[in-house]
Amino acid sequence: MAGPQHQGTIAGETAVQPTELRVVSYNLREHTANSELAALAEASQADVICVQECDSNDLAPSVAGLSLAASTKANRLGLAIYKRDDRFELQDFSIHSLQKSLHDRVLAPAHERLIAMHLRDTEADAEVIVASFHASPLTATNSLRRKQIEAAHQFVRDLSAEAPAIMVGDFNYPWFQTNLRRKIEQHGFALSLSDQPTYLRYRKFTGHFDFATSVGLHIAGVETLPAGISDHRPILVRAHYEHPGVATAAVEVPEAPAA
Repeated sequence: MAGPQHQGTIAGETAVQPTELRVVSYNLREHTANSELAALAEASQADVICVQECDSNDLAPSVAGLSLAASTKANRLGLAIYKRDDRFELQDFSIHSLQKSLHDRVLAPAHERLIAMHLRDTEADAEVIVASFHASPLTATNSLRRKQIEAAHQFVRDLSAEAPAIMVGDFNYPWFQTNLRRKIEQHGFALSLSDQPTYLRYRKFTGHFDFATSVGLHIAGVETLPAGISDHRPILVRAHYEHPGVATAAVEVPEAPAA
C-alpha cells in the first residue's frame, strides 16, 4: 500500500499573476452531505463545484452564488456541476457511460460516470473544460479504472481538443498511483494529489481517493478540506491558465511505489 503523498511546493515564480480557477470536488455519500454545499462554496470561494453520489432530483438550483449547470439523470448515484454565472458562460456539456465493473452490473449505482462541461471564462478571457468523474468502486480492478479514466479523458478532449481541462472526482484509486500517473501522462494529462488523505472512514482504506487530472493548466495546489457528513473529504484545486511566453511553474509531487 502506498503511503500518503503530499502536494509539493511550486518550483519557480511567474512574472505575471495569472487568473486563478478554484474547483471543488465532493463525494456526497449517497446525497447525505448535500446540505453542506452552500457552506462549502462560501468557505472555499469556489468558482466551480463538482459533486458525485448526488440525487439529481434533490439538488438546489443554486448554492451560494453558484448555479446548477448540469447533472446526470439516469443514475442512482449521480454527478453534477455548479458554476458561477457571473464568470462562466456554458458552451456545451456531455454526459457519458464508461466501461462497467461487475459491481456496476449487479447493483447499478451509476450508468453515467462522467459529466464534462465546456465553459467560457469571461474573467480570464479563456475557454476551459471542467469535468466531474466517479470511477467504479474498489471491488473493480485498477486496470478497469485506468480504462475508465482514459476513456473519460478522451470524452473531455472531444468537447475541445485545444482548451485547457481539469477533471476532478472520486477516482477510487488510493494505491499504486505511480502506474496510474504514468498511464495518465502518456495521454497528455497530469495527476495532482491533495495534501492529506481524502477517505478516512475505514483505516484499511485510508488514502487519496479524490484528486484531479489536468492538461493546459498549472495546478498551484490541491487542498483536502475539513471533513463533513460524507465519508469523503472535499478537495479544493487551485489552477492557473497557461500563458504563452510566461515562465511556467511545475508542481512537484513525490512518487508512490509502483504497482
